[in-house]
Amino acid sequence: MTDSSTLELAEDEVQNFIMVWATVFVSLTYCYIISKITQKGFTRLLAILPIIALFLSLPLKLTSFHLGGTTAFFIAWLANFKILLFAFGQGPLCSLPTISFPLFLALACFPIRIQQDPSPKTSQKSQNGTNPVHNSQNKNDPDQKTAQKPQKKSLWNYLIKAVLLALIIKIYDYNELIHPNVLWFIFCFHMYFFLELALSLFAAVVKYFSGCEIEPPFDEPLLSSSLQDFWGRRWNIMVTRILRPSVYLPTLNLSSKVIGREWASLPSVMATFLVSALMHELIFYYLGRITPTFDVTWFFLLHGFCLCVEVAIKKAVGRKWRVPRWISGPATVAFVVATGFWLFLPPLVRAGLDTRPFEEFAAGGKFVRSVKHALSFQ
Repeated sequence: MTDSSTLELAEDEVQNFIMVWATVFVSLTYCYIISKITQKGFTRLLAILPIIALFLSLPLKLTSFHLGGTTAFFIAWLANFKILLFAFGQGPLCSLPTISFPLFLALACFPIRIQQDPSPKTSQKSQNGTNPVHNSQNKNDPDQKTAQKPQKKSLWNYLIKAVLLALIIKIYDYNELIHPNVLWFIFCFHMYFFLELALSLFAAVVKYFSGCEIEPPFDEPLLSSSLQDFWGRRWNIMVTRILRPSVYLPTLNLSSKVIGREWASLPSVMATFLVSALMHELIFYYLGRITPTFDVTWFFLLHGFCLCVEVAIKKAVGRKWRVPRWISGPATVAFVVATGFWLFLPPLVRAGLDTRPFEEFAAGGKFVRSVKHALSFQ
């Protein structure tokens, strides 16, 4: 592909990106106005359903990994779930008694959540149900003695991750000399660092303009001590907070009537992982436009099943026996990485993401240089 055609593709993608997000802002303006003239419930839901359908189609306008993938995650998944909950007076968009229009747009568009500071009377209750994958097991789980609220991170934490991400991007210049498996292992850290830095940047901007304390999007997942800890409290916390009221709690209430409260959390966990799996399949389709093979679905169902086994064992043994953290921590991370290589990464390869991110970095650099060159002659 010539430099001129690469620049044309980059320019088209940027133009489409601007058009898509302009449409998103107009659509969310409509949702905000609708909330002022309709009561929460099915009336508001019917008014919002066309926006949900629109948000599912907009990512098809984009083809890049970085712009297209990020947009699909933000609007087709998170924004849609948020406005679905909003239709019934729940979720992040209803986290404040009154919400301004700019804050409504920010909370709806971006994967951020206002951090609540529970009172001493309610903090104990929140220990019993903060996250969808360890709702009723905290009393038997020593790992959950620690605070559920993610810890604030220092600027140095983000600077170190930014430097590591820059080094990873530099390594891609020598990808022909690196074994593909090693390159994919490096790409796992690329995705993690990119996601955390990008989402934290959005959160910092919203915090600056709104004055609200924003919950960190990640809580050092590499320090996880169990699958409960990884999926429930450390990895992509915004998704966890969205899936809890939209999937986990409704399934928990239904399961409690069928099998009782003690074990109702297990089918609720599996339902939550199934919905997450299907949403990941959708995001992967946006990225590659290929027919899904459902490897990603099996990845999440496997993790959901293993997490249920972990919960059942903890309920059975209580505090009598506990795997030392220096064993459970590395074992958890190794399990996530190994199953990721087995089931999660192959669909990314089929979507061409073993080469496209690198090509996009090169195309993005050419596009920026062309813009600078054009501005220098004005």
